[in-house]
Amino acid sequence: MMEIKNKKLQQLLTLAVCFVVMTTVAVMRDGKIFGYKMRMVADDSIKKVVVVDTMYRSADGTMVINTTPLAKDIAGYGGTVPLEIYIKDGKVQKIKALKNNETPDFFSEASKLLTVWNGKSIVEAQQLKVDAISGATFSSRGIIGNVERGLQYAAKNAREKRFFEKIDLNVKTVFGLIVVLLGAIVPLFYRSRTYRTLQLTLNVIVLGFWCGTFISYSLMVGYLSGGINLWVSLIPVVMLITAFVYPLFGKKGYYCLNICPCGSLQELAGRTNKRRKWKMKAETAKMLSRFREILWAVLMMLMLLGVGFEWMDYEVFSAFILQSASVVVLILGVVVVFLSFFVARPYCRFVCPTGTLFNIAQNSKL
Repeated sequence: MMEIKNKKLQQLLTLAVCFVVMTTVAVMRDGKIFGYKMRMVADDSIKKVVVVDTMYRSADGTMVINTTPLAKDIAGYGGTVPLEIYIKDGKVQKIKALKNNETPDFFSEASKLLTVWNGKSIVEAQQLKVDAISGATFSSRGIIGNVERGLQYAAKNAREKRFFEKIDLNVKTVFGLIVVLLGAIVPLFYRSRTYRTLQLTLNVIVLGFWCGTFISYSLMVGYLSGGINLWVSLIPVVMLITAFVYPLFGKKGYYCLNICPCGSLQELAGRTNKRRKWKMKAETAKMLSRFREILWAVLMMLMLLGVGFEWMDYEVFSAFILQSASVVVLILGVVVVFLSFFVARPYCRFVCPTGTLFNIAQNSKL
C-alpha cells in the first residue's frame, strides 16, 4: 500500500514539474500565463515579474477590475492612478487604490472618494456625479477617471452568458465531442476489435480530418499562454484529461492509444499489412526510443533558452488540416503513414515529442 502511495506521489510530482516547465516555455515564447501579460519591472536593481490583467473573478464570484491597462491616458498629479474595482452581484463592493506616484498627503485626501460608489449598481455608479476634492484636484480627477473607465468595462462584461451561449454548438463540434467522449469512456468498460476499428476510424475522420483537433505542443503552449475557453474547447479539454488525468488512475498512454487521430491512423495503416512487416532488432528499437527522448530534451532545452519555438509548427499532427498544412508537414505525414504499413506506430514510438511529454508526465516509458 505504501509503495502504491509513493508511486502516486512521484507521478504527481513529475506531472507538476512538467507543468512548470511547459508554463515556463509559454512565458518564454509569449510573455503570458493563462492570458495574463507578464512584464519586467526594476525594483532596487532586482527584476520582478508582474502580472497585469484587466479583469479576474475571485473564488466567491467577485469581479475585480484592474484599471491599469484601461486608463493609461488618465493621470493625476504624479502619473497614472490605477485602481481595483470590486463588483459582486452587480454592485460595487469597494474600490482599492493601487501603487502610484501621487503626493501622499494629496492622495490621502483624494482617497476619500473611493467609498462614494460603494453599494451602487453599475448603472447607478455610472450615473453618479462626483466632484473633485478641493486641494487634491489632480489626484481626484485621476481617481474619478479610472472609476469611469473601470465601470465602462464592467458594464460590457457583467452579464453572464447563458449555458448554451457559452458552448460553440455547431455540427462539427457536436460530432467531434461525441467521438472524443466515446473514445474516453467506452474502452474503459468494453473491449472489442470491431468496436476499436470503428473508434480508430472515427478518430481519424472526425477528430483528425474534419475537426482538426488533437493535442500538440503548439496547443498546450497556446493554452498555457492565452488560457482556455472551456466552452469552445470542450473537445481538446477532454483529450487533455485523458492524456494527463487518466494516467493518475492507472490508464497510462490512454490518449495515444484510444483517441489521438495520428496514432489511430498509424494503427489502421499497420493493420492492412500483416505479412510484410519489417523485422526490427530489440537493440534498434531501444536505440530509436532513446533518440526520441534525446530529441525531446534538445527541443525543450532550446525553448527554455528562448529559441527554436518554430519546430512546433512542424509536428505531423497538423497534416490533418489539409487546407493550411505546410508542404513539409504534408510530406512528413505521408512518410509516417507509409512507414506505418511496415512498422507499428513509428512516429508515436520513435519521434513524437508530445507523446514523450505524456510519458514523462506519467512517469512511464513505452
